[in-house]
Amino acid sequence: MNEDHKAADKLSRRSFLLSSGATAAASLTEGIHTIRVASAAEYSEAPLSSAVLLVNLLQGTDSTSQFSRGNTLPIAARPFGMAHWTLQSRANTPWMFQPGERRIQGFRSTHHLRPWLGDYGHAVLLPFCGTINPDPSSRASSFRPEDAMLAPHSIRLRLLRYGIEVELIPTECCALMTMVFARPEGRGFLVEIPGDHVAAIDQDVETRTLRFTSVANAGGVPEHFATYYVLLFSEGWENIEVKKIQGSTVALVRFTSAKPTLEVRVGTSFISFDQAGQNLEREVGARTPDTLRREGEEVWNKHLGLIELTGGTERQKRTFYSCMYRTMLFPRMWHEPDASGAMWHRSPYNGKVVAGVMYADHGYWDVYRAWYPLMTVLLPERLAEILQAWVNAYKEGGWLPQFPCPGYRACMTGSLIDSVFGDAAAKNIGGFDLAVAYAGLKKHAMERGNPDAGYGRRGIEQYMKYGYSPADLVEQSAAETVDAAYGDFCIAQVARSLGYTEDYEMFSKRSESWRNLFDEESGFIRGKRTDGAWVQPFDPVTWGDPYVEGSAWQHRWDVPHNMAGLIEALGGPENTVSALKKMLTAPPDFNVGIYGKEIHEMSEMAAIRFGQYAHSNQPVHHVLYLFAAAGHPELTRLWTSKVMDELYTPDSFAGDEDTGSMAAWYILSALGFYPHCPGKAEYTLGRALFPRATLHLSNGNTLQIEDAVKSEGAGAVVLNGKRLKSSILSHAEVLAGGRLRFE
Repeated sequence: MNEDHKAADKLSRRSFLLSSGATAAASLTEGIHTIRVASAAEYSEAPLSSAVLLVNLLQGTDSTSQFSRGNTLPIAARPFGMAHWTLQSRANTPWMFQPGERRIQGFRSTHHLRPWLGDYGHAVLLPFCGTINPDPSSRASSFRPEDAMLAPHSIRLRLLRYGIEVELIPTECCALMTMVFARPEGRGFLVEIPGDHVAAIDQDVETRTLRFTSVANAGGVPEHFATYYVLLFSEGWENIEVKKIQGSTVALVRFTSAKPTLEVRVGTSFISFDQAGQNLEREVGARTPDTLRREGEEVWNKHLGLIELTGGTERQKRTFYSCMYRTMLFPRMWHEPDASGAMWHRSPYNGKVVAGVMYADHGYWDVYRAWYPLMTVLLPERLAEILQAWVNAYKEGGWLPQFPCPGYRACMTGSLIDSVFGDAAAKNIGGFDLAVAYAGLKKHAMERGNPDAGYGRRGIEQYMKYGYSPADLVEQSAAETVDAAYGDFCIAQVARSLGYTEDYEMFSKRSESWRNLFDEESGFIRGKRTDGAWVQPFDPVTWGDPYVEGSAWQHRWDVPHNMAGLIEALGGPENTVSALKKMLTAPPDFNVGIYGKEIHEMSEMAAIRFGQYAHSNQPVHHVLYLFAAAGHPELTRLWTSKVMDELYTPDSFAGDEDTGSMAAWYILSALGFYPHCPGKAEYTLGRALFPRATLHLSNGNTLQIEDAVKSEGAGAVVLNGKRLKSSILSHAEVLAGGRLRFE
């Protein structure tokens, strides 16, 4: 396969389109007339063994830029699928779906990571009937969310304005759309491609296909980036009208016959049109809607069924499996198989088509704390493939990414990919090139990169010179320092795994750099200038520089790798517990600081009664487990239970969900153990939420977790009949399986 796939594009796509198109058309009516929008009652009465039917796609979608309840989208996709499909109710905004608006402008193929970073390579599809104004707000149609069936493997709803029942069934790179028209006369299908300069839409009447590219993006893509689309219709069209509307090109496809049905098979690729056609043939081909829907349901139930719940309320189960679904959407696959099954990808880092796997759209700052540790338990083989993708990113671009979306992107502090590899090394996760990963880790920990371009540590020269990032030279200096210190600890774990003793000792020593910013008088981590003076004035509730998306309160605990050292610095266990209690009960006051306005994270902290504990953002996600580290596991159980009960629902999160990070916290906490320090092969025990949860591990073992709080011996945790003497559970003990009982 050559670099540009020009030769592949010249291969005949006609044979695929003619053969599969004819069969697809013949199979169109098989199953399509059975499409029916399920009622909410039917949905809730689905058997609990079918976990996918407990997933609420709307969880977290009722959000705005000023207040987040998740900032999520209702996404239909296969687990870790390349193509995501959602409903668009608003155009030209990252907040493209609002559940309360009850109108949609179309079904959107999206690669949206989160609203703050924008979409790329997207397009919008909409069936219609009769005359239509292609402007998004003018063409919008009402639908009834309470009657729609919104599931990971199928979106089914009725466009009330047009009298069309629509189902979209996703695969990894493609989708099948089926439509039943109540008023068949004047049937049409709209395709909207974003951007002012859209290449010509390729129309092939003989094979009933449209081909086009979407090059829209907000950054992070390689030169000559495009998403390639191939649409195969079940019948020919009368005409296609192409119009320009503000910021987009719209194709209106109209049909002459009065058939009640229509089917469109959609293939996508980041490589070429030919690859999009291959993806469509492989994943959809001539399969019926019933077959594809069943396949999607089975795939999701297999993934969600890795954790089997017994007991608990329906609310708890719906919250749990909705969170599990969120943890299995990102990162998205960027690799695609050729005809022989070999994986190729268009590199987001150099623009070339190269062999191997690639993933995209994951912010390490968000997900290192819980998502990656969760995958070491649930899906270690998938995790190994993802880690090899990050190794490939280093090989292709010369640096490990800071925030791949889809390639290099400057976002947040630190180089938290350190944690991702450090945790894998500590837990002996194989299946990827650890030595090459270490070369990339050491490079950004020792050499100057370009943080503004999305790689390298900010202020690395100053950090190495002073032992901290000075506030008068480096923005968000305190956050950068503690992130670097923790990153050094994680790199040390990789060095030790590889037998690099000198590097291990060097990075371990550097990991204590947090002490240079710990103020013994106030008990907080603070900003310090090059002359050694503290930044003045100091107000622990002022947000922003030298911190990030928080104040001194939230960043006080940013030493996960040396909790014993932090507890000692705070004056011992009882002083630490007192400080934690104060954090949770203090008024949720804040000063906007350098932000100059109230940002949504401030609003979300103030909205809940957890003091300065801002669960709406990730820096505090390990904090409640410090009670156990300080000798009070009962307070860890108390407060984690309160967070699970009060801040998570089937409909909402406490703040930005961020590609599985908020959801992974809930999953692990509900199981009763949480990684207070990724990079150590251990977990801190909390409190199991369900009477029984069974983990089906990839090594064939099962771990049965039981909550028996009404039994005698309150507070005891028993593993395989033996009472644990500490609040620590090792990764090896989890993988060994057996019975973990919380009494």
